[in-house]
Amino acid sequence: MLPTHRPPTPPGAMLLQEYLKPRGITQVDLAARMGVPVQRVNTLINGKRGVTAETAILLSEALDTTPQFWMALQSDHDLWAALQRRRGGGSRSPVRAAPSAHRTASGRSR
Repeated sequence: MLPTHRPPTPPGAMLLQEYLKPRGITQVDLAARMGVPVQRVNTLINGKRGVTAETAILLSEALDTTPQFWMALQSDHDLWAALQRRRGGGSRSPVRAAPSAHRTASGRSR
């Protein structure tokens, strides 16, 4: 169940706070265990990358968890964000430029 008054914990925050820090594992160490570049781990922790199925498998193997755990965290985060965008943008619609009658085949205005 999704929280209603706060975003769910992002997978990267969970990874850092509940797995790496308590175990004294660095991002470099985890990347080596997973066989991936450290940037992949860092961008996940910093919320710039989501958990893919492949990453979920690698994390589960490196940290003795399940891929489903990591995928569920990502799914909850994605669903919450989509619901917030929908609720926040419910009364607003994107502004699109009206099609111009004076455009050439290349899309340029005359």
